[in-house]
Parts: sequence; C-alpha cells; structure tokens
Amino acid sequence: MFSEERQQKISELLKEKSSLRVSALAEIFNVSESTIRRDLQEMEEKGLLTRTHGGAVGVQGTSFEPSFKEKEVEEREEKVIIAKIAASIIKDGDTIILDSGTTTLEIAKHIEANKVTVITNSIDIAEVLSGNKKIDLIVTGGSMRVTTRAMVGHITENILKNFRVDKAFIGANGISIEEGITTPNFTEAQTKKAMMNVANKVIIAADSSKFNKVCFSVISPIRAVSSIITSGDLDKEILKDFEDAGVEIILKL
Repeated sequence: MFSEERQQKISELLKEKSSLRVSALAEIFNVSESTIRRDLQEMEEKGLLTRTHGGAVGVQGTSFEPSFKEKEVEEREEKVIIAKIAASIIKDGDTIILDSGTTTLEIAKHIEANKVTVITNSIDIAEVLSGNKKIDLIVTGGSMRVTTRAMVGHITENILKNFRVDKAFIGANGISIEEGITTPNFTEAQTKKAMMNVANKVIIAADSSKFNKVCFSVISPIRAVSSIITSGDLDKEILKDFEDAGVEIILKL
C-alpha cells in the first residue's frame, strides 16, 4: 500500500474514532511504527491531524466545543442511564461535587439519598436542587462561561479549596488511556481539576462517544480517576485497557 493511500485511510479512521494510537495503526496496516509516525508527521504538516504522545487526533478533535444546548440532545438516553447509576451510588449523608454538564444535570435530577451535601458550579444543577429539601446545596460562584453554563476560574477554584468531599462526579469531552481526561477549554479544565483534588473518589460520568477522544486541555491523567460510569457499545479491548490501567468501568449496555 502506498503512503498516500494509507494516509487517506488514516483520515477516514480519524473521522470514526477521533483519536488513534501509533501501535494500533501499525497493526492495522501491517507496517512498522516508524512508518506510521512518518505518515502522521506528513499529515500534520498538511493540516490533516494533530499528533499527540503515542498517536494522533483529528484537527477538530482538540478544540471543538459544543454548546450546552447542543449537548443536551446528544446521547440523551445514555445520559439518563448513566445518571441513574451515578445517583444509586450516592448514599445518605454523602458530600459530593457535581460538575457542570448535561450528564451531571441528569444525575442531580435522580438523587434519592437523604441529607446529601452537593457542591456545584452549575446554575442549572443549582436550579434543579434548590427546592430539594433532602439536599444541602452549595453553589461555588465564579465567572460564567456562556458556552457550557459553568462557573469557572480563580473564584470557583478558591472556594473549592475550602472543602473535602466523598465523591466528585466530573464530566469530560475526551477520555483516553494515553492522554487522560480532557476538555476543550483550559479554564474549565483547571476548575474540574480543582474539584478532583478535593474528592476522595473521582467518578467520570460520560457517554461512550467520549472514549478515545482527545481535547485541547488536560484535566488529569487517567490514574487520577477512580471509576468511569458510561453506557453504550464499547469495544472489549477498550474496556480491558482501562481495567489494566486500574480504572473501574461501570458500564450499562
């Protein structure tokens, strides 16, 4: 196979998976990893992809950020399933953080435990929980991002430093063994990181479309995550990779 044909097929694979590993591509095309690296370098020079440590992502994959309204209708059924699982592990008396996001908003709607303290940077979650007498609600404040409706920045991060919680439920745009947990916006990534830093257990709540995607800003390496709650069709090889990395995958098909 000529390099041009191989690179065309790599571009097609990136449209399907958003991120690819050098080792996997070498196996697919039955060539050496150095050959694949040369392909990726040439493709990056042409503006067709962005190389990462150990692989590559599509040119749109790192910076594209859908709005809150756009995300509300994406993978709707999966998000409800994830929310119900997440809510079931919130116990009476727990202290938790609910990150801003459409999946975490669904979690807020399904909490049934009593005397739960919820810290959130989401005005939408705050609205949902404001009338719930079972919930002791703390809203972080901060600078509002219109795109995601999340309160972020130094004010938010400084408030979070005053707490220690049992569980933090964090949303993500990208989940990758090599690149970790990622999101398009740097400021939002720092706020999510601050949430994770004060939690005994970090739980990523994300539908299956987020796996093997890499975005611009790193929230954390995968080892900082306790478990990932997800739903949908995930390849067995992907599940094994995360298991080998010490991350529990709670999957509802």
